[in-house]
Amino acid sequence: MKQLSSKDIIALGFMTFALFVGAGNIIFPPMVGLQSGENVWIASLGFLLTAVGLPVVTVIALARVGGGIEALSSPIGHKAGLLLATICYLAVGPLFATPRTTTVSFELGIAPLLSDKDSSLPLFIYSLVYFSLVILVSLYPGKLLDTVGRFLAPLKIISLAVLGLAALLWPAGEHLPAIQIYQNIPFSKGFVEGYLTMDTLGALVFGIIIVNAARSRGVSSPTLLTRYTVIAGLIAGIGLTLVYLSLFNLGSGSGSLVPNATNGAVILHAYIQHTFGGFGSIFLAAMIFIACMVTAIGLTCACAEFFSKLLPLSYRALVFILAIFAMVVSNLGLSHLIQFSVPVLTAIYPPCIALVVLSFTSRMWRSESRIMIPVMLVTSIVGILDGIKASAIANILPSWVDNLPGAQQGLAWLPPALVTLAIAVVVDRFMPQHQEATKT
Repeated sequence: MKQLSSKDIIALGFMTFALFVGAGNIIFPPMVGLQSGENVWIASLGFLLTAVGLPVVTVIALARVGGGIEALSSPIGHKAGLLLATICYLAVGPLFATPRTTTVSFELGIAPLLSDKDSSLPLFIYSLVYFSLVILVSLYPGKLLDTVGRFLAPLKIISLAVLGLAALLWPAGEHLPAIQIYQNIPFSKGFVEGYLTMDTLGALVFGIIIVNAARSRGVSSPTLLTRYTVIAGLIAGIGLTLVYLSLFNLGSGSGSLVPNATNGAVILHAYIQHTFGGFGSIFLAAMIFIACMVTAIGLTCACAEFFSKLLPLSYRALVFILAIFAMVVSNLGLSHLIQFSVPVLTAIYPPCIALVVLSFTSRMWRSESRIMIPVMLVTSIVGILDGIKASAIANILPSWVDNLPGAQQGLAWLPPALVTLAIAVVVDRFMPQHQEATKT
């Protein structure tokens, strides 16, 4: 029975970490650190739950079912599961996450070097080169463990370690007082901010890539594949935690540099310039380029593999189509991408969280579907309401939406989900056992 060597297991863990650490992981924590002021570590705890805890739990959940989100969502029915999977793949693929890797790496590494404020043409040229490289690597998914796990991931880890140590050893100044929302609800605000990294959605997508990377080394045992996937997820979780803590600290200590920063990219650039001077711009550009490139490659591979099963198109054709589409979207710019993505992420995160958490309780019920379907339905409805509230058309909602329990904390979906779960459990106990409850 073929097993992975210790070096391959470490490479698999590094690859998983490198796939996760992309644009959102780098730009959002400094902003949380800057705005949360004296409450930075309370806010960071909430952030870590959704940006590290949930992704690691999701990887473990996928390892248990031995597949992707389609296998995880099977209790809610094929059509509903396929719809959820498609939305997740589009969100973390060509619509939001993949284009965001391009805009973040451009605005952090290239835009500060330009004298012309109009960066539309340079962004287009940059995105063309960027996605050409993404396509080149993504065409050979069987070699990801070598190209990413053994080469790009170590470069990414070293550069992030340098940045983290710098933030610890050479803080730029004192923190600013927390803004109003971080004074009132620092934990839940950090919890919701963790959504924006897209890591839980990314985990739903990356799970199958991790499994396939192990299979590319000849591993076929389901038990071993599960074990290696869990180990890789834990390695990635430890790495993500260290990265986030260093970036929270960096943002918290950069208040005197950029007190009115509008996003984390501005904070990072200001800190690097302050600490490393002119050399810092080159270092930052290289670090962000590698970090974002690896994530873009992983997302493109995962999306192409998923849609090749649904559409009459080959994997390689879809790599080109998805990358070109993401390139077009990336030219909207970072601010517009964030503006469009927040309502969508706010809407789809609650049902995804419910799906992952409930997957660990499957053996407890007579019928898993009787539990999953109502809870997923309720969290989806409330998630959509929260998504509309976070969008430009929030005024169409009735006033009672703002008065839902947990609404002010961004957790309006949680109380209805718990009530629905309790009712579903009672109903399940009084209904006959379905055959599905005996599945493994």
